[in-house]
Amino acid sequence: MATTTHDTETDVQDRAILVSLVTDKIKRTGIDPELSLQELVQLAETAGVEVLDVLRQNKETPDSRWFIGKGKVEELRMAADGLGANTAIFDQELSGAQVRNLEEALDLKIIDRTQLILDIFAGRAKTREGIIQVELAQLSYLLPRLSGQGKNLSRQGGGIGTRGPGESKLETDRRHIRDRITELKRQLDEVVKTRGLHREHRRKSGAVQVALVGYTNAGKSTLLKQLTDADVYIENQLFATLDPTSRVLQLPGGKEVVLTDTVGFIQNLPHDLVASFRATLEEVNEANLVLHVVDAASPMREEQMEVVQTILQDLGAAGKPQIVLFNKSDLCQPEQLEMLPSGEGFLKISAFNEDDLSRITEVISDQLAGDTLIFRIPGDRGDLSSLLYRVGEVLEQNYDGSDVLYNVRLNKEDYDKWSYKLAEFVEPQ
Repeated sequence: MATTTHDTETDVQDRAILVSLVTDKIKRTGIDPELSLQELVQLAETAGVEVLDVLRQNKETPDSRWFIGKGKVEELRMAADGLGANTAIFDQELSGAQVRNLEEALDLKIIDRTQLILDIFAGRAKTREGIIQVELAQLSYLLPRLSGQGKNLSRQGGGIGTRGPGESKLETDRRHIRDRITELKRQLDEVVKTRGLHREHRRKSGAVQVALVGYTNAGKSTLLKQLTDADVYIENQLFATLDPTSRVLQLPGGKEVVLTDTVGFIQNLPHDLVASFRATLEEVNEANLVLHVVDAASPMREEQMEVVQTILQDLGAAGKPQIVLFNKSDLCQPEQLEMLPSGEGFLKISAFNEDDLSRITEVISDQLAGDTLIFRIPGDRGDLSSLLYRVGEVLEQNYDGSDVLYNVRLNKEDYDKWSYKLAEFVEPQ
């Protein structure tokens, strides 16, 4: 593989026109084209693109040759000439043939939504696992389109669509790409095995896991940092962090849980990316509790929540106990807050409000709590005493001779896990 060539000071900035095609199929699936287009603007800006204009087209089905139709292509060409655009970014996925035809007709760099997201991920991945996952997704995307990527791969000067394996140009033929994909999958399997060992270790240690999930830029990483003092990258951008980060969170009463931040979700997340990141996303399946972080100030809040629930369903984690955290309440008008659901399972919070952070830990503690049991622990069994503090919430501690009586709130799952050590010490009630 050729090495990645990053942008230099002499690079020409991508100046793009965004293109959205709304078909009958899209209407039937319930995907909101305006939400998708708004996200495309944010994605482009996150990638450092100057957005000049937006072009919309309605058709029953995509044009197999031109995607948006020959007449609309001519309209796009005239708009690009008038505005000085050098790039066209499409909100849907294009075939290799469509990319080639559009490049020849427009003399522009042609990027689709999938390639744009992959490009952003390539710039965000920092850990070995993240880098492997992104390159695997990029190559899986590139392989069937190799013949349609002529100008994208040959253009000099970097910019979107050229990070990662895009720099290897056409010398990376299908055979080399397939060999590289095989090698990346092997490396990823090793990482997945290591992740599995870490999960097993957490299970054996009795660690309770809580997962932060949500739409990209909802504030998950900020919340993780505020709750646990985690050293994580935070920026008001889409996909500011990719790699899952786990930190210990102490709850009221002393119990500790493992809080994990996961990659943000987005509408139409590329299939290759979901496949490559499945091992990472499936961290959610190991969680005892899911915290669904929502950007309460977003005008597309409900649509974003639906996307998250759909992805959780696909991952098999939809049935997990869940608390919805309406974050960024400090950015909402009073009437906006009144419209949000309230009651059990819902919290309106700001990640920067200390009282709200305390409420979150209390709700987590209540959600994970179970029955209250009394344990009589011999004074010389400090290992059992520390175990009770680790896996349950110690409500009261009293002394009876050489024994210590612990009043502990403990959920059934944790008790079942540790009953082989604790059962003989439970006091009858």
